[in-house]
Amino acid sequence: MTSREQRIADFIAPFRVEPGQKVRLGKDFAPDFKGTIGSKKRGRKLLVQGTEMLSEYQSRLYADNTHGVLVVLQALDAAGKDGTIRHVMTGVNPQGVAVHSFKVPSSEELDHDYLWRYGLRLPARGQIGIFNRSHYEEVLVVRVHQELLDRQKLPRGTRKGVWKRRYHEINEWERMLSANGIKIVKLFLNLSHEEQRIRFLRRIDLRDHNWKFSAADVREREYWDSYQRAFSRMLSRTSTEWAPWYVIPADRKWYARIAAAAVIANTLIEIDPRYPKVGKDARAALQEIKAALEKQAPEGAAPDPFAGE
Repeated sequence: MTSREQRIADFIAPFRVEPGQKVRLGKDFAPDFKGTIGSKKRGRKLLVQGTEMLSEYQSRLYADNTHGVLVVLQALDAAGKDGTIRHVMTGVNPQGVAVHSFKVPSSEELDHDYLWRYGLRLPARGQIGIFNRSHYEEVLVVRVHQELLDRQKLPRGTRKGVWKRRYHEINEWERMLSANGIKIVKLFLNLSHEEQRIRFLRRIDLRDHNWKFSAADVREREYWDSYQRAFSRMLSRTSTEWAPWYVIPADRKWYARIAAAAVIANTLIEIDPRYPKVGKDARAALQEIKAALEKQAPEGAAPDPFAGE
C-alpha cells in the first residue's frame, strides 16, 4: 500500500460502522466533524485530487470489466445527496456512471417483491452505479410510515418480524452481489437537526433555490426522532464485512464531498482494477501494424510521435 493509499484508509476509518457495532447515531457520529483538514480552501484542493484519482480508477475499472461498483446514498432531506454526486463524480466519464433516484413505487413495482426494482438498476461490470436513495428506503421511510406496508401487498401473517427479516434479506442480497463482482459502497450523509433547518430556510429565502423546496420535506422533519432511530437500527443491522456503512459528517458540504470521494476511492483501490495485458501474438500483430503506419508518415513528420514515451 502506498503512502497516499494509507492516508485515504486512515482518513475514512472514523466514518466506518464496524460489523456488529450497535449505533446510536446522535452519540456515535458528529454531523459537524471535520477532522484535521481545517479549512474549506484546503478541502477544495483535496477534492480535486480525489476526483482525479476517481477518474483514473474508473478508466481501469471499465477496461478490466470484472467488477462493478454500486454507491448507495442515504440521508434525510437537504443533506446534500445531489451535490455530493455532482461534485464527487465530476471529471469521471459519464458513459461509465449511471445515477438512479427511487421515488414512490409504481403499481408495476408493487406487483413484485420490494427488491425487484432496485435489481433492475444495478451496474454492469466495468460500471459505477449510484442509487440516490435506495433499497434501504424499505427499512427507513416504510418503517417510519408503516401504513406504506399496506400498499406492498404482503401475504397475510408476514408482517410480524418484517424488519428483522428485511435486514437479513438485504444483507444476503448484498452478499450475493459482492460475490458476483458488484462492490457496494454505502454512504449515510449525517445531517444535524439545526443544519437541516438552516438549509430549508436558504431554499425559501434564495429565489434561485425555491425550486428545491418542498413542504413535504418539512412535514417529514416532524418525524426526526423516528428517522434517527430507524437510521441507527439500519446502520447497526446492515453494516457487514462485504458491504459496510460509512457515516459521512454532512453539516459542512465541502467536507462531506471529500469524505464521500475518499470512501469511493478507497473501494476502487481495494478492487485494484488492471488494464488487460496484451498477449505475445497480439503484440506481434500490433508491431506489424505500427510498422505499416510509420511508413505512411508524410515527409518531415515523425514516423511515431509517441516513440520513447
